[in-house]
Amino acid sequence: MAVINRIAGFADEMAAWRRHIHQHPELGQECHETAAYVVGRLKEFGVDEIHEGIAVSGVVAIIEGQGAGPTVGLRADMDALPIEEATGADWASTRPGKMHACGHDGHTAMLLGAARYLAETRNFAGRVALVFQPAEEVGDGAELMVKEGVLGRFGIREIYALHTMPGVPLGQFYTTRGAVMAAVDTFHVHITGKGGHGAYPHDALDPIPAALSIGQAMATIVSRNHYALDDLVVSVTMIHAGSADNVIPGTAYLGGTVRTFDKEVQAMVKRRMEEIVAGQAASFGVTARLDYEEGYPPTINDPEAAGFAVSVAEEIVGPDAVEGDGVKEMGAEDFAFFLEKVPGAYLFLGNGETAMVHHPEYDFDDRAAPVGASFLARAVERALPMGAERD
Repeated sequence: MAVINRIAGFADEMAAWRRHIHQHPELGQECHETAAYVVGRLKEFGVDEIHEGIAVSGVVAIIEGQGAGPTVGLRADMDALPIEEATGADWASTRPGKMHACGHDGHTAMLLGAARYLAETRNFAGRVALVFQPAEEVGDGAELMVKEGVLGRFGIREIYALHTMPGVPLGQFYTTRGAVMAAVDTFHVHITGKGGHGAYPHDALDPIPAALSIGQAMATIVSRNHYALDDLVVSVTMIHAGSADNVIPGTAYLGGTVRTFDKEVQAMVKRRMEEIVAGQAASFGVTARLDYEEGYPPTINDPEAAGFAVSVAEEIVGPDAVEGDGVKEMGAEDFAFFLEKVPGAYLFLGNGETAMVHHPEYDFDDRAAPVGASFLARAVERALPMGAERD
């Protein structure tokens, strides 16, 4: 892998940073210790500005290049997941019920690696804004950063990010020129009947058959209300009711997720869910309420920015190790809020044959870090070349 020699030279230090962060996971917006660790490293590197407390615990650092030019943003997420770790690694989480199961420790280490190199070399004209974001997993970190004016405040013209991906060969990249990840919505259905003895169902209004029927009917939205070649996922992932085998409960609940790329499709799903919930509740003589929560939008790469990012990745690992026209993912990512405002691209970086993200046995492969850091650093140098006239 043709990583930048200087970055390869401090690969062991990047691994140490990553493992420290891995041992001390934090959730949501409360990434204060992680942010403090990041700030400590940034001060050692000699960046020009450090701005803390953005979106509660986010950090933005500025590195000035040689000469005037626009600002390119690089983003890494810092938060972990509420999962009990099962890796058995020497650097496993020290905090019960919390672990870095999605590679955000690696993302942060890669951006720190790029920061160190860029602060040392400054082989670009303009500025780079290093965005260390909390709360990606709960979906409000990027949105809050955008609402707090990060893009305008620091003049970020374009922005790039990486995400680790198990199942993709170590150090290989893939992305798409356009929609790369889906919008994510959440639905909750609360059903109220009348509890009673399991032996006398005629004296009760059983909410469980209504819940099962609603769940089955929702499955037909994809198969019967939507064009088969378009992208849509409707998944009922939770059904809760009852506490004893001889008691009919008074209430039931089901919930799940919807993944779309199109606003019209999203609206259709919401409308059909409302019709299904109302109709099924009436047929079973119970009452039911649908709470439909729109989450973050689809992650849509700017085609030109994605093409640029692909060329940079090819420079790092070679054309055979980069897929620039990959398939869309039905997962979701709050980096979408940045891409709604400025051009940019989101790429996946192979983690090899490891456990999938959000799994208790997942761990970031430290051998990928110099590759990712080299991509981020080279993207800045290529986007802001020395001696070029830039607006």
